[in-house]
Amino acid sequence: MRHLRAGRKLKRTASHRKAMLNNMATSLLQHKKIATTEAKAKELRPFVERLITKAKNAYLAEQAGQLQNGHTVDIHARRTVGRYIKDKAVLQELFDAIAPVVENRPGGYCRIIKTGTRHGDGGRTAVIELVDWAETQDGKRTLGRKKKRKEVPQNPAQQRVQQQVAASVAVAVVQLEEAEVVAEETASEAAPEEKAAE
Repeated sequence: MRHLRAGRKLKRTASHRKAMLNNMATSLLQHKKIATTEAKAKELRPFVERLITKAKNAYLAEQAGQLQNGHTVDIHARRTVGRYIKDKAVLQELFDAIAPVVENRPGGYCRIIKTGTRHGDGGRTAVIELVDWAETQDGKRTLGRKKKRKEVPQNPAQQRVQQQVAASVAVAVVQLEEAEVVAEETASEAAPEEKAAE
């Protein structure tokens, strides 16, 4: 019995599991959303949220000027998170772009959305995403295709009214154009008379 052994083994050795979580965390922070299995997503969420919290606390300390020796950047926090996030560009993005956005959020930076089972092996899949970069959702979210809306045929009375409105709009446009042409002609005739009077 494995009492007091928290976490999932994910059928990997400890070093493989650690490397996988590091890589998945890097991908999640870079792309803001990744698709994986439910078990991996549930293991990844607390791992990533600890890193984001560390970056957020470093950002708040930098803003408050609470760093030692007059530093303006929390180097210790960056090195600590850098043990897990090996990509320097993603590490920079975490501290400079992600931490300021989640400044007022008290945890819960990631969301797991279950996406059903895989066709090949029946494995349960999920999407894990950063909450502040997710698309806004109203109501139920469907994963299938949207239904095509059928065009409702109009009755003959509506068609006649639309044709009459279109014809009257066309007549009004023609009259406006004719009025503009007449105004331009009178303005051009008046200009030579003014020059001759001078």
